[in-house]
Amino acid sequence: VKMNNKSKMHSQQIYHYDDQSLAEQQTQCLEVLYDFNQTRPKEQAKRNDLMQQIFAEVGDNCYIEPPLHANWGIHTHLGNNVYANFNLTLVDDTYIYIGDDVMLGPNVTLATAGHPIDPDIRKQATQFNIPITIGSNVWIGANTVVLPGVTIGENSVIGAGSIVTKDIPANVV
Repeated sequence: VKMNNKSKMHSQQIYHYDDQSLAEQQTQCLEVLYDFNQTRPKEQAKRNDLMQQIFAEVGDNCYIEPPLHANWGIHTHLGNNVYANFNLTLVDDTYIYIGDDVMLGPNVTLATAGHPIDPDIRKQATQFNIPITIGSNVWIGANTVVLPGVTIGENSVIGAGSIVTKDIPANVV
């Protein structure tokens, strides 16, 4: 069975990201994201409504400080009581799962997308995506980057400025 690029996005296979139908779907997210980022500080109810449109799932009592950056939005799942400071960047070309009671410091990047190492394949507008999972009660410090395929176990703390390249067990700093 031949998979289309939309299916390949979630299969960890290399696909061509310059697909016009993908670009059109992504633009829908970016339009709502623009509205979210233009909200005023007193417009929390409006932000909450827009978050319901942006994300696949939004738990109770979630707060994201604008600006928020996302490739898709609809691939990201938020548990309850998720707090994200400004400049959260979600390279959510596939699924990102964020558990309950998670705190994300300023300038955190969660990047599910990677590009082939082979330059001949890479220059053909190709990429692959691997999901990210963040367990409950995790704190991720400012200026942290979490790379494709990483799982962070519950109750763990990621220090500011970290680049997380491998899974982190539960209950560690």
